[in-house]
Amino acid sequence: MIQRRTLLQSGAAVALGAPALTGFAQQSVTLKFHTFMAPQSNVYINMHKAWMDKVEKESGGRIKFEGYPAMQLGGTPVQLFDQARDGVVDIVWTLPGNTPGRFPRTEVFELPFMMNNAEATSKAFWEYITTMAPDEYKEIQPIALQVHGPGMFHMRSKQIKTAEDLRGSKVRGPTRQITKMLGYLGAIPVGMPLPQIPDALSKGVIDGCVIPWEVVPSVKVHELTKFHSEFDPAGGALYTTTFVMGMNRNKYASLPPDLKAIIDKNSGMETSGWLGKVQQAGDAPGREAAVKQGNTIYTIPSAEAQEFKRKARLVEVEWVQDMDKRGFDGKKLLESAKALIAKHGKKA
Repeated sequence: MIQRRTLLQSGAAVALGAPALTGFAQQSVTLKFHTFMAPQSNVYINMHKAWMDKVEKESGGRIKFEGYPAMQLGGTPVQLFDQARDGVVDIVWTLPGNTPGRFPRTEVFELPFMMNNAEATSKAFWEYITTMAPDEYKEIQPIALQVHGPGMFHMRSKQIKTAEDLRGSKVRGPTRQITKMLGYLGAIPVGMPLPQIPDALSKGVIDGCVIPWEVVPSVKVHELTKFHSEFDPAGGALYTTTFVMGMNRNKYASLPPDLKAIIDKNSGMETSGWLGKVQQAGDAPGREAAVKQGNTIYTIPSAEAQEFKRKARLVEVEWVQDMDKRGFDGKKLLESAKALIAKHGKKA
């Protein structure tokens, strides 16, 4: 009888203890990461994959990633932000400028001759959004906000040395403000996502494009163009493009506190600056690919850059007016962005 009671008590303890024991099991999660960048690109390998590997390692393998470059989960680059918002995927890396006018306060960083270097400007971008436009990305959980290195011209059959040289050329631009700038410089602007560039160049749909050196090899622009025009850093960078890495809000909220803390540790200003720095570090090998191809590279001197600046300044004026119409203080936003870029530039 005593033995039976002991067994019963023991069995009850096991039964009662079972839920408690499962509570000790550490929860793990698998996150789907989706982007338009090619799997062999510098951005995917050295930025996205490196970030995922770091998070996986710091979580002791409890956060795992399934990486899907080149839109492997379907849809178009334009739909990436909404895929994260709607929970179709968990994390995306995309261009806010893919949806023109949707993130208007972000566009200040895409105005002509705004950036200095990608690390500093990326940090400035994060600080600007958190202080001046905290609701800009309220539909997702922002992980990082960054820009690429200096953008420049890549042309099939014409060397660009002056703004006048652009007249009548069909040139691809990535976002609303940059295509507007191309128009003011005399080009015929053509807006299109990055993956469409090779086909458009090979078929003559466009005569050239503006992208940073870093992206050149992944879309074979060094093979499809012969002339490249970069700007002397002393005269400033022609433009940059903004990017957002963001997570579905519900998925973020559902993480256990310790895993949420790991995502938080790998988010924010430092992560934004790191992404910008790594992306710009890819400029040198991208430029080298064009040199090896035997292409012609011209550096536009700072004196000549003044003409580009003068013609492109209308973009800035119109952006300020647009912000005012939307109920924002355009001048204040512009001055804030410039001040933050200068502040972080001094530290970089």
